[in-house]
Amino acid sequence: MATAAIETGAQARGNTRFFTIMAFVMSFIIVAGFSLNIAMGRSSFAVPLAYHIHAVVFMAWIGIYLAQHVTASAGNWPLHAKFGKLAYFWVPLMVVFGTVVMVVVARRTGGPFFFHVSEFLWSNIMTLWCFGGLAWWALMRRRYTGWHRRLMLCAMAILTGPGLGRLLPLPLMIPNAWTITVIVTMIFPVIGMIADKRTQGRVHPAYWWGLGIYAGVFLLSLALAYSPFGIGLTEQLIAGTPGAERPMEAFLPPGFTM
Repeated sequence: MATAAIETGAQARGNTRFFTIMAFVMSFIIVAGFSLNIAMGRSSFAVPLAYHIHAVVFMAWIGIYLAQHVTASAGNWPLHAKFGKLAYFWVPLMVVFGTVVMVVVARRTGGPFFFHVSEFLWSNIMTLWCFGGLAWWALMRRRYTGWHRRLMLCAMAILTGPGLGRLLPLPLMIPNAWTITVIVTMIFPVIGMIADKRTQGRVHPAYWWGLGIYAGVFLLSLALAYSPFGIGLTEQLIAGTPGAERPMEAFLPPGFTM
């Protein structure tokens, strides 16, 4: 019984193909979203330094994440472990620079016009910290492969939000654009649940914990963002900056067209 409960060895590491495919799909969505924005002229490289640092750190994470899955698929576990050690440093780095850039964006523009300013600020920050927590938990459970790879999938799903937000017609989804985006990101753990049910006859508890924590943090972030306390903090943060010049609520700019 004790041996069966330990998720190590060839049995736990056997189903790498599914997780590798999911890693590439999620990474592709993120890259595609940002690439589309650049191609359509919606994004510019003429932005503050914080944007560029954020982009380098987060795109580098995609490389680390994919490398972990490629090395796992190849059975190169020593190299896989080395990338895992790099992740111990990189995940906190992402949380720090991600938080900084959210504040910079809120003060510079108030965030995308199809999001409520307070919603964009607090829910983005809290779900980013949720990513950090789930990714760190996954690293702590690296010897238990079933937990490790599923928790990491749940964490990575959170990061697909910015990519999806650039692919979905969010201006048409006001005032629910943010909620719709987050719900779509949750599809990836759900796909994992379905795959587990089909291949193993049950859903691994890591998915229930990972998706449950993500959903809970999201709901809590909305409660904070729309509370008088949260809105008050947002107003103080952006006071006297260009971000304070736009409406707090999501809106369509005059003359806007898709």
